[in-house]
Amino acid sequence: MAPVTQINRLRFVNAYLVQEDDGLTLIDSALPRSDDAILAAAYRLGGPIRRIALTHAHGDHIGSLDALAATLGAVEVLISPRDARLLAKDQSHDPDERDGKLRGSYPGARTRPTRTISAGDRVGSLEVVAAPGHTPGQVAFLDGRDGTLYCGDAYSTLGGMSTTAKINPRFPLPTLATWHRPTALATARALRTLDPERLAPGHGPVVDAPGPAMDAAIAAAS
Repeated sequence: MAPVTQINRLRFVNAYLVQEDDGLTLIDSALPRSDDAILAAAYRLGGPIRRIALTHAHGDHIGSLDALAATLGAVEVLISPRDARLLAKDQSHDPDERDGKLRGSYPGARTRPTRTISAGDRVGSLEVVAAPGHTPGQVAFLDGRDGTLYCGDAYSTLGGMSTTAKINPRFPLPTLATWHRPTALATARALRTLDPERLAPGHGPVVDAPGPAMDAAIAAAS
């Protein structure tokens, strides 16, 4: 499998660079002031960042979006239609979302998406996979070339593999910021059926052959 380029800010939040024929896709932009580290990593890989694909609109995943967009200029910015509203600071609920409360930080951004993405769409070599629960419109990205699943906050591996449907005492923050835990658990189960070769989460280390650990995390939250 090709190496995963992970940018880890403060040992806490991940962003990823995915190599494509025309340059690089950045998955999430991490915390504010992560742009220098992201640009330095892109420079080492030798390719321009062509697109920024956001898993969801929480502040720790879109924190450096504005700074990167200002530096990169004509970069493509991609997010789901639902979380595009949250990116624009619109925290209104859809009719079927009344059971959940928006949690976590939604600082928004000045940068607007150039395109919205939904399940089944392609972002370079990545397939967009619906992954709601942590936020109403979270998406994941599956790289069909090597089976890497960039899962946003559907799973966390910081302090051990866990879903965001149940609090992990060693790292509770993702679950505390989760919109709807039953939906998050359904998403964890759906992502498991993809049988990824590697899991690249928003928080924690990348895990090879993650199936058994994903099973255990689902069982613990069920």
